[in-house]
Amino acid sequence: MSEYQYYEFQAIDRPLAEADQEALRALSSRARITSTSFTNHYEWGDFKGDPRRLVERWFDLHLYLANWGTRRLMMRLPKRLMARERLHVFLLEVDWVKVWELGEQLIVDMCRDEVEEGYSDWDDGSGWLDRLAPLRADVLSGDLRLFYLLWLTALEDGVVEAAESEPLAGLGPLTDALEAAAEFFGIDRDLLDAAAERPGAPDPAELDGLMQSTIAGLSDAAKTELLVRVSEGDPHVGAALRQAARTGKPASGAAPRTVEELTARAEALARARERAEAERRADEQRRQAALAERTRRKRLDEVVQRGEAVWAEVETEIARRNASGYEHAAALLFDLEAIAIEDGAEADFTRRLAGIRDRHSRKERFLERLKGLGEQ
Repeated sequence: MSEYQYYEFQAIDRPLAEADQEALRALSSRARITSTSFTNHYEWGDFKGDPRRLVERWFDLHLYLANWGTRRLMMRLPKRLMARERLHVFLLEVDWVKVWELGEQLIVDMCRDEVEEGYSDWDDGSGWLDRLAPLRADVLSGDLRLFYLLWLTALEDGVVEAAESEPLAGLGPLTDALEAAAEFFGIDRDLLDAAAERPGAPDPAELDGLMQSTIAGLSDAAKTELLVRVSEGDPHVGAALRQAARTGKPASGAAPRTVEELTARAEALARARERAEAERRADEQRRQAALAERTRRKRLDEVVQRGEAVWAEVETEIARRNASGYEHAAALLFDLEAIAIEDGAEADFTRRLAGIRDRHSRKERFLERLKGLGEQ
């Protein structure tokens, strides 16, 4: 297939009305459209719609994948939970991420070209957005590690000064969604592992405790306001509380590392990984060699047990005058040579081999298979 493009959109905060779905149908007669999604792929031609406009008007998430290496994830966020300036420290040097405001919404457009595929099977794009969708809820809850992950690409590209500090004290522990984002955007694995060695977010149990403390500390008026928002169908009350809990968490004692320190650690991890891989390959080679020697030893023992019958079989195989017969005869002769060397009977083997060569001197294809035989 010379060209393949996959488009998927999700509406999370507000489902699509019938009129919305009809408007989307006008853009594509082949798309799968539901009250919460729009999905289509193209093997020839292009999508008639503008993904940016669709996200601005209807959708909270958009994923695009092309088989020439382009990967795009677009996310729409309410500005009251995510201020644009909070992303500046992460994205200043990341030129493939664009951020803009539209009314009460903040839109983050992550589009990276020439992402190398890390898998051998054909990827049709389906399933990616389901894996990445939890990132939006995480961001709204105050977990900004997605943007730290994107910041790592600036390190990889060498556009961040060595003395600058990482935007968070760490990236770990990686969630399934962060792992998916790293894979989707082709983030350098060694930089990712180095960043994830230090925690960048409270664990779920700690966050639950922080949530309880945060709620307990709210005034009656604040609790009433939250309950009113819940009754009105505000989907972001939980996210606002989790964000408040994270904000109230005391700062970690670990100081952010510099780019130089983080890069050095990534290089050390890369060397360790390469050593481990080399050791694994060496172990596998030794295992294969040992298996081959056991197989060879068993075969030679069987030849020894058959005695003179093996020489007769050599003649029978040669007489077949075909490739398989010549191959089998030659293999038996090589085994007989190995046995003769072990037993100190090379002279007898050389004499009998010379007789075979003489008797079958006109069988050139057979003699070609004996090259190297008798030269020990």
